Amino acid sequence: MEDAAFKQSLLCLGQTIRHLRAAKGFSQEAFASVCRLDRTYVGGIERGERNLSLKNLLRIANALEVAPSELLATISGGQDTDSASLPES
Repeated sequence: MEDAAFKQSLLCLGQTIRHLRAAKGFSQEAFASVCRLDRTYVGGIERGERNLSLKNLLRIANALEVAPSELLATISGGQDTDSASLPES
């Protein structure tokens, strides 16, 4: 995967996480606490700046009560990152 496409995929994943977090009514700080992650790390994930590990992806999926595959399903080769591709709340 090209670097630019990888960055787009991270951004798309982050936008999906942000959308689902907000739909659940979590502040970023409360969500980070539930996930046992630092708030600044969660912010970096949501901005597409962090390449999260599988362990942290599973923590996030668990906190959002979704399958990890649901978080990854919106990544389509890093091509589509607009809000129309985000899951409905």
